Amino acid sequence: MARILVLSLLAIAAGAQAQPPGRGGPPNWRFVGAEAGRPGAVVKNAPFSADVTTETSVVLQDGNHIRQTTKLRLYRDSEGRTRREQSLNSLGGLAANTNLPPVVFISDPVAGVNYALSPSSKTASRSMGGGRGQPGSRGGRMRGGVGGAGQQNVKTESLGSKTLEGLTVEGTRTTSTIPAGQVGNEQPIQTVVETWYSPDLQITVYSKRSDPRSGETVMRYTNISRTEPAHSLFEVPSDYKITDSQGRGPRTEAAK
Repeated sequence: MARILVLSLLAIAAGAQAQPPGRGGPPNWRFVGAEAGRPGAVVKNAPFSADVTTETSVVLQDGNHIRQTTKLRLYRDSEGRTRREQSLNSLGGLAANTNLPPVVFISDPVAGVNYALSPSSKTASRSMGGGRGQPGSRGGRMRGGVGGAGQQNVKTESLGSKTLEGLTVEGTRTTSTIPAGQVGNEQPIQTVVETWYSPDLQITVYSKRSDPRSGETVMRYTNISRTEPAHSLFEVPSDYKITDSQGRGPRTEAAK
């Protein structure tokens, strides 16, 4: 049963990789707190690898705390290919209550293809349409970020520059205020989003979102290496079985 669920989620996730955010279709899989970049925002000549951690903390009305931490490993080569290693449990509600094995997502804009790999079963789901960005890219935003129903007052300010994880980063703070009465609220609701962006890697390496309705979410990149990742990381191993998630029904073949 668990294997069937893994295969189903892999097929959905592979298709979701090819969908632009916010344009319908399969759900946009969460990069533990950060959206993928703009469709087609392929970054070349800026290879790196890093750990990405997202921590969410919510305080309930009775004083109880809910804390969640999700992690992934991310790679990008000089051609803009990306590889993401994480657990399906961190992708959202579909797998939240199931103990599932790690999975790997590969986006290859050179070949125009995406893969969702299950190392435990040596299977992969393939979909066409590579070329997505990566977590924390300038075009991305924190899920549930500044935005929402009703008229809002938005103020953006520069936080200057500093060094973070060995990178020179530029800080921005955006404060969004929903006026009292706009959504039935007795008092103004204020959301603050702070981001630190690396122009060299074209990613946001740190972001913090504070919202009284949903708590605080912090996303950070650590253990950043700017060396070129091995090319094999962006290929499906030869002993995997590949299933197409689009086209005229499922078609399975051995990886070439």
